[in-house]
Amino acid sequence: MWKIARQMIRAGVRTEPAPDCDDALRVDDGLRVGAQPIHREILDILGRALTIRQVDAGSCNGCELEIHALNNPYYNIEGLGIRFVASPRHADMLLVTGPVSRHMEVALRRTYEATPAPKLVVAVGDCGATGGIFGESYASCGRVANVIPVDIVVPGCPPPPIAILRGILTAVQRGRAPSD
Repeated sequence: MWKIARQMIRAGVRTEPAPDCDDALRVDDGLRVGAQPIHREILDILGRALTIRQVDAGSCNGCELEIHALNNPYYNIEGLGIRFVASPRHADMLLVTGPVSRHMEVALRRTYEATPAPKLVVAVGDCGATGGIFGESYASCGRVANVIPVDIVVPGCPPPPIAILRGILTAVQRGRAPSD
């Protein structure tokens, strides 16, 4: 056991630095914030840690696997003050994946309405951004923006965890005012 403890002390913390925000992901030009430590920015903007409610609106689960990868020690989002919650009533942001299936349309709207203002919405993946290969049909409403307002889109099929984290941080920096 002491051998493992010594090895951990010698190795130190092995996480990569948080990514910079990508202005190309913005839906429209909003508030631009200068470069500051990410955790400090989250506290300045929200006054507390960022809490996210992830909603699968009908995806293939590819994006969910990448979102789960954000929770591993390599990306260390807990250290940035970002955590996932089980209830939309405790969330600051909705992270929505997949094209919105007709069966999830009402549930997604209710989740959005239950999220307290100011709320941020990030559509993850090509399906969330454009409807992907599913598009709009009798079974699908298509992109997330067809059902609820979206602040940031993260393209990719599936997008890598670093792109998802970049989209989350871009949304936080935008700091959208309440739309309701």
